[in-house]
Amino acid sequence: MQLGLVKYNGGGDWYANLETSLPNLARFCNQQLGTQLSEEQIIVDLADRNLFSIPFLHLTGHGNVIFSDQEAQNLRKYLIAGGFLHIDDNYGIDPFIRPQMKKVFPELDFIELPADHPIFEQKFSFPKGLPKIHEHDGERPKALGLFYEGRLVCLYTLESDLGDGWEDPRIHNDTEANHRKALQMGANIIQFVFLNDDAAAGS
Repeated sequence: MQLGLVKYNGGGDWYANLETSLPNLARFCNQQLGTQLSEEQIIVDLADRNLFSIPFLHLTGHGNVIFSDQEAQNLRKYLIAGGFLHIDDNYGIDPFIRPQMKKVFPELDFIELPADHPIFEQKFSFPKGLPKIHEHDGERPKALGLFYEGRLVCLYTLESDLGDGWEDPRIHNDTEANHRKALQMGANIIQFVFLNDDAAAGS
């Protein structure tokens, strides 16, 4: 099974963490959770039908994001059918991604996940909720979710920068502790989505 990196239009840098981020997360999950994720990510165009064969999508960047009507419709069908989208703000994507997700689910609003949500108590414990990996403007990290019929279909991590933390530490001069903390939270997301019943139950 491959993790998918979303390629989007609008001029934003969808490729911001292209080199090592998802491959490192896949390797860590295989080691810690016993998953069998491919360490080779796949780049996914939301207009392409192969979208439906990738169960986990990751979207990141710093700038503008634009979904065409077809892409928004495809993403909606994908998520309703059981797919999952993780959006990670690499700092600067927030004002652009929110209206695009409104095109996908006009009837839904992002809801902040409390610190006692099961996603923070999987293989690794985060009793204070989403960890802070990179500091930008002093805001606290937030984990926001879109719930469709009780199921978490989209997790949006804001003011945390998990994807940067998944990359090789040399790229951002991360400490080993921060790198590991980011991978642990990423592993919790993978475990929550694929390896337990909490996600299906909408817990």
